[in-house]
Amino acid sequence: MKTKTLVIALGGNALGNTPEEQLKLTEHTASVIASLAEEGHRIIIAHGNGPQVGMINAAFDFSSEKGGGTPSMPFPECGAMSQGYIGYHIAQAVQNELKKRGIKRNCACLVTQVLVDENDGAFDKPSKPIGSFMSKEKAEHIAAQTGFVFAEDAGRGWRRVVPSPLPKKIIELDTVQALSEGGTLVITVGGGGIPVIQNKDGRLSGIPAVIDKDRSAALLARELKADMLIILTAVEKVCLDFNKPSEKALDALSCEDATRRIKEGHFAPGSMLPKIEACVDFLEHSGEGSEALITSLEKAKEALHGKTGTRLYK
Repeated sequence: MKTKTLVIALGGNALGNTPEEQLKLTEHTASVIASLAEEGHRIIIAHGNGPQVGMINAAFDFSSEKGGGTPSMPFPECGAMSQGYIGYHIAQAVQNELKKRGIKRNCACLVTQVLVDENDGAFDKPSKPIGSFMSKEKAEHIAAQTGFVFAEDAGRGWRRVVPSPLPKKIIELDTVQALSEGGTLVITVGGGGIPVIQNKDGRLSGIPAVIDKDRSAALLARELKADMLIILTAVEKVCLDFNKPSEKALDALSCEDATRRIKEGHFAPGSMLPKIEACVDFLEHSGEGSEALITSLEKAKEALHGKTGTRLYK
């Protein structure tokens, strides 16, 4: 198999809800990443931060309310903190695994800003789930106290939702490319990237939001002219009628079929829908031969070799 440029988007199952849980889970994640690096592939890693950024934001808000001089923390800064500590865990685990296998490659985490449009309609319709799951009653209680917006998340409970604007430009793209071309495994656009807007004088400013990590990974893959976008999630294959008696797993899906299925409402918002949309966006703006793949973390290597997963193509 020829070596490829792979942009890999890690789902929440590859991380954890606490630092302790995450440190343990990233050991398994690192094993999968290292097995792909072992084949010589150029690898760029993106990851989500929904639970983590919510946890950080809630902790600062709680401490601030209790007094003692702890300030509340703006949301962009919370995103930057989550990038740092998640990236540290992933990089450390990957470095340990590469060393164990005798692979001489570096792994680095890059705190990354991503440009968004301040007039994006998403700012009027918060939709990105962050933080922990809770009951409807608890969500309503917190909403009444704070003004936060909550929504039911794919049948799993209620979570706070924040604006999720589309990514327009990866600010540190040149640095990502230089590191990758030098053989470094790069962890970037963590949590979709720190959302920033460009002011009239050209200066960048952070803005409260969370960019969907699959969307940012797709933009990154486009800009890097990657051979493949790989989205790792909790399921081995994309399914129609998920969790229903008529459930059907898909081995392959063309962009045309994917777009039609999206219009028919087959994929859940906040779950599989943004993953399918990200794959279609990558493929529609990429050269011939580019592919996208959706599968589970455990099956990543098998899927890369065509043995499982759902492959999306033009």
